[in-house]
This record gives sequence, C-alpha cells and structure tokens, in this order.
Amino acid sequence: MYAFLISVAVVALAEMGDKTQLLALLLAARFRKPVPILIAIVLATTINHGVSAVLGQWLTTVVSPTVMVWILATGFIAMAIWMLIPDKLDDGQESINQWQRFGVFGSTFILFFLAEIGDKTQIATVALSARFDSIWIVLLGTTIGMMIANAPAVFIGDRLAGRLPIALIHKIGAIIFLVVGVSTLAEHYYF
Repeated sequence: MYAFLISVAVVALAEMGDKTQLLALLLAARFRKPVPILIAIVLATTINHGVSAVLGQWLTTVVSPTVMVWILATGFIAMAIWMLIPDKLDDGQESINQWQRFGVFGSTFILFFLAEIGDKTQIATVALSARFDSIWIVLLGTTIGMMIANAPAVFIGDRLAGRLPIALIHKIGAIIFLVVGVSTLAEHYYF
C-alpha cells in the first residue's frame, strides 16, 4: 500500500504545473470534449508509464543492489531539485495544430505520449518501480496520480489553474522526493 500511495502522491504533485498539465488545459480549451481527452490521457499514461515501470524492474536485474540504491537515491534527490524548476509548454498550440487531423482522442493520445517521454513523471515511474519492486502497483499509482492532476485541468480549465499555489505544490513534491531518496539510502544502510 505504501508503494501505491507514494506513487500516487509523487506523480500528482509532480504533475501540478507540469507541461502535460498545461497541455491538458490547452486541449480542453481547443476541443471542449473532456471525455475523449481524459480517456486518451489515461491510455497514453498507462502505456508510457507501463514501459517505464518495466524499465525500472529490468534495471534492478542488471545493476547490483548497492549501485541501484545509489542510483535511486541520487535520482530521487535530483527529482526533488527538478520539482523546483517550473515547466513551460513552449509550442503547445503549434503541436495541437500539427496533430489535430487525428481528432480529439488521437491528437491528445499522441501529444500526451510524446510529452511524457523524458518527463519527470516518467523518470519518477522508472525510479519508483525499481525502488518498490512492483510494476503493477507503481503503474496504477502513477496513472491515478496523473489523472488526479489532469482531470481537474480538463474539466475546470484555466479558471482553477491560476488559483492553485503551484510553487507550494512543487515544494511539497520536492520534499517527498527528497524524503524518498534519503529513506532509500537509510533503509539500505541502517535497516
């Protein structure tokens, strides 16, 4: 249960103000069809994070446990720092225009899948899967975390986005990543 809750919390907090959340706002404003947008986000996230979780598990088989602990701890601490750097969606409207020919569902799926490649939530999914040794629990948690952040963005749009304390949310997320990173080291060396 701990792995699930951490996965949900880390991704939900990391996603606040993230480029994919900004993309969800743009897609909602453009298409005004929340259901296909949300279904596409769930599918794109599930596939992207599924591959990431499998990669995290695979890494545990090719890297020694001690090296893995250091990689994970360093990764989580780096994610804590990355959380404090705000994301921007530089060419969001251009990207939507480029993929619009695939319709609401298709363009949302493509854009979300591509935007998640190398994103902090994808990297967090790799690390969480390796840390907690569970593909399915981490995948479920990270996907739910993604939806916790993006569903309101799709339904409420810009009205709520300006009112959220994004800087505070990012600081809380950074603290969680830092705690998970330090606890990974402590668990390995002291328990």
